[in-house]
Formats: sequence, structure tokens, C-alpha cells
Amino acid sequence: MMILDEASRSEPSADPREQLLARYRDVRHASTVLCAPLAIEDHVAQPMPDVSPPKWHLAHTSWFFEAFVLGAFLPGYHPFHPAYDGLFNSYYLTHGSPWPRPRRGHLTRPTVAEVQDYRLHVDAAMAEFIFDAGEADWPAIRSRIELGLHHEQQHQELLLTDIKYILGLNPLRPAYRVLAVPPSGTDAPLHWHEFEGGTHKVGHAGNGFAYDNEGPRHDVLLQDFALASRPVTNTEYQAFMDDGGYARPELWLSDGWNRIQRESWQAPLYWEQVDGAWHHMTLGGLRPVDPHAPVCHVSQFEADAYARWAGKRLPTEFEWEVAAGGQKVAGNLRETDLLQPAAAPAGGGMRQMYGDVWEWTASPYLPYPRYRPSSGPLGEYNGKFMSGQMVLRGGSCATPAGHIRASYRNFFYPADRWQFSGIRLADDR
Repeated sequence: MMILDEASRSEPSADPREQLLARYRDVRHASTVLCAPLAIEDHVAQPMPDVSPPKWHLAHTSWFFEAFVLGAFLPGYHPFHPAYDGLFNSYYLTHGSPWPRPRRGHLTRPTVAEVQDYRLHVDAAMAEFIFDAGEADWPAIRSRIELGLHHEQQHQELLLTDIKYILGLNPLRPAYRVLAVPPSGTDAPLHWHEFEGGTHKVGHAGNGFAYDNEGPRHDVLLQDFALASRPVTNTEYQAFMDDGGYARPELWLSDGWNRIQRESWQAPLYWEQVDGAWHHMTLGGLRPVDPHAPVCHVSQFEADAYARWAGKRLPTEFEWEVAAGGQKVAGNLRETDLLQPAAAPAGGGMRQMYGDVWEWTASPYLPYPRYRPSSGPLGEYNGKFMSGQMVLRGGSCATPAGHIRASYRNFFYPADRWQFSGIRLADDR
């Protein structure tokens, strides 16, 4: 696997191409580091269709650069293996014929070593191409590479969530690696912060990278609203459980009630009773549930039911964005290396808006006014998923700090729980 050039990191270059190559190497190296604690067997498991084997993530992120940068802009480029274009294509039907997602775990070959060789091949070609690409095509190439880097950061977060699911279902309860136990903290009082309604601008403002689904920037009309100062804690969610929350149909949306009946949900994903006390699986192994940390691994159905039980509601994605506006991106993100939610820090104001847990909203994932997907295969990146999913905001303990912003729109189906997803309450004013 590729090792970073320490000299290039210590003395940043003024050459924009050298800067881009340094960033490329940093991002690619981070994926390697995330997989380093895994056994070979861990790389190939796929315990449910939504979880991809870690080996597949490593190959797919390489395929993205091969298919959409090298293959698109480098004349005469020779792919590492002709079959990889189908095996590691995720869902780009206008590009080719993807291997079915539920069958990614069937691929014992190529081996992990061969996938590592694939990454080296792509990285060597990219390092040369970044300097050789002509000026006429450079703006388009640079934009495509930047997209590829953010795409890989998305998959780094998915790597952690998928690894947790793979290990979390194992009766041995193996740890991904040794991790620090987050400071327990105390019960941070929940305060309500009021925000004025009216016309607000939402969407990406045009500075720096953003996905196409974050725009166009546009006006929304909001009523006066209030947002909780922090996410819902494990103690608060356990009160909902103790009050029969999972047995009261009046609290649940119809689809949510059907789901918890069909799958016998009684607690968040990964929770289990050990000697009469709640524990949960973490990337550091099985641990007691921290009463003060944000509740995590709940579906949008559970988040909505909890809000209904508490006499509140979930925020819309636009309320969340207005509340987050102007806040610096900081918090328990991947760089803290806790890799699980932690108790809210002391102090006032809006806390934990970034990091810890992705926060479910009440907003369906739909296009913004005048949104048009890009032409060609990359138009499939976001636009074709705007049906039946719900928006989450804010990032989590697995999100790279340089990858999140106020306008970032994550989206999952309302029953999904394996993501680091939690709850922040809203209310009318």
C-alpha cells in the first residue's frame, strides 16, 4: 500500500498541482489506515445487502479515479484489469453493468493483495497524470479529482459503519481496534434556542467544494422555531423505552410500526442486556451504554416516535441549516479518533451540531428548485436517489472534518440504523 511522502506534507508547495497530489495522497492513505486493523477475513464479509465488504470499498474508490479521471482524460490508459470496470462499478448504469450490490460479498477474488496492487496501479498513474495533463483540460480534471477525493471520504465513513456492522453481528464481539473510552461527562441541561422565521437562504453558497444536491442556493420560508441545544442522550431515550415506547402504536408512523413489529425492535441497534444493564457494541468492543452520550444507531422511524413521545418534533433540514449557519465545523469528528458519540461538552449555545451523530430531519430527500443533475454518468451520483429517503445533517464521529459543512445533505431510508444516526428535537414557536 502507498506510504505518504513525509517531506511533501511538511513543506506545502505553492504549485496547485503539487498541492492536489499531496491531498490525493493524504486521502488515499487514510483509507489504507482505516483497513489496517482488519483481518483478511474481515475484508470480504457482507452480512446484509446495504453493507459492502471493506475490500470492495478499497477497490471501488480506485475504480472511481480509473473510470472517471484516467479513463476519461488520459489517452491510451490501460486499465489494471478489464473485468474490474464491472465488478467495482457501484450503480453507474450509464457507464456500464455494475456487479449486483447484494452479491459483493460473493467475490473472494480478486484477493485483498490484488486489490492493494490495483490501488498502487491507479495511484501511480494518477501521480503522473496530475502533472502531465494539459492546461486546456486541467479545470475539468481538477474538478473531477476533487469530486473523487470527497467520494473516497464518503467511503471512509462507510468503511467504519460497515466494519462496525460486520463485527457487531459477530457473537465474539471483537473490537475493530483499541480505542480510548470517551469521557463520560455529565447530564448537560437541554436548552431551547429560538430562531426567527421568515425568508432564509439555504444551500451551498458557492465557496469551496459541494455536491450538486446542495444547490442551487435558494430562498425558503420558515415559521418561528426552536431547536434543542444538544442531541437526545441515551438516558433520555431509555426513558422512552422504559415507558413502553416500542409497544405504543400511537407514537409510530404506520411504516415504522410495521417495521418494529416485523423485526422485533426493542432498543437501538447494537444494544443488548448484560447482567441487567444495557451495553452496546462499539468499534472498541462491547461497552456499557454511556448515559450522557447521544443515542446512536436509531432509524428515522425511532427518531420520529421519540419526538412524538416527548411532545416535540424533528427539525426540517432547512431549520437545521439555518441554526447551524455561521458555526465553525468542529466537534467529535473522525479526527478525534473516539469513533463513537461522546457526552456534550460544557457550555452554552448550540452544541454538537457537527460530529457525534448524524441528525435525522423530517425532510424527504428531494431536489432543490431548479436543480439539474450533471450530464453523463456522474449525473447518477446523487439525483437518481431522490425518492423515498430522508435527509440527515451534521456529520458524525466517523465523518472527516474536511468533508462536512452546513449545507451537506446526507440521505438514508427511514428504516436504516447502521449509520451513526441520532436525534435532535425541534419545536414550534
